[in-house]
Amino acid sequence: METKDQLEQELRRIEKWEKDQKSAWFWEKWSRLPFMLLDRLTPKVIQDKLAEGLGEVGRFLQTGGQYLVQRRSILKRLERTHSLLGSGPEGSRAPEPADGHDGGAGAGLTLAEAANLPLAVMDSVADELTASRAKLAAAQGATTGIGGVLTLAIDIPAVLGLSLKVLQEIAVCYGYDPRDEKERLFIVKCLQFASADIVGKKAVLDELGQFDGEHAPAQVMSQIQGWREVVQTYRDSFGWKKLFQLVPIAGIFFGSISNKGTIEDVAEAGKMLYKKRRIVTKLRSERPDGEA
Repeated sequence: METKDQLEQELRRIEKWEKDQKSAWFWEKWSRLPFMLLDRLTPKVIQDKLAEGLGEVGRFLQTGGQYLVQRRSILKRLERTHSLLGSGPEGSRAPEPADGHDGGAGAGLTLAEAANLPLAVMDSVADELTASRAKLAAAQGATTGIGGVLTLAIDIPAVLGLSLKVLQEIAVCYGYDPRDEKERLFIVKCLQFASADIVGKKAVLDELGQFDGEHAPAQVMSQIQGWREVVQTYRDSFGWKKLFQLVPIAGIFFGSISNKGTIEDVAEAGKMLYKKRRIVTKLRSERPDGEA
């Protein structure tokens, strides 16, 4: 397991990443304009299809929607990776959780035990999942790029759904349960961070910095009421990249590149933000009240 110095070093690296995220090129806001113009020109039937995609986030916040992942498969990946990287899972078993949030029925690594795994194991599985989902997004973008504007209506909800899915998988990698309402809020905040401009990123980081505080759940519930704005920002952030996808056939190339980059950005944000929470939790556990 990591030492306190190693955890603090990782935390400093994530804080540096956060600082870099607050820097933005001047054209980032301008890149949204073409898609905002497209929004005005898009036929109503396609607008209605896009609205269905927006509604998915509302359903996700309320019930998890259709994107709740099979935690058992992720936990098995963690267990296998832990075994390959060195000591087997039996060497670092944690007690069964009292709240019933285990990894599922039967033997194997539980979610509570996954939270105590080394960061190297968590990072490895998160990176593996990111690479896999990015390839899937690229294939999906190429497929929907064939028809230009007509298939663009299918593409945006699909990418949104895949983004929610990969963030849930990353949550499990770092020992958090995406079935919990609190974690679903955190996931949408990660989605918001990945698509926000420099001002939005700073605001989200400030909110997430207090996420595990005493009064955080009520505050975040209040802030997330504007989730439709989150998705609107997410959609607009496709900008000129998605504009190229409007050209039939040529959209195959641009759709593939755009979707792959979107999932990679979302996954990177999820990994860093969840990893920071896990590091902070580990550091707190190493500072007992009765320290001699």
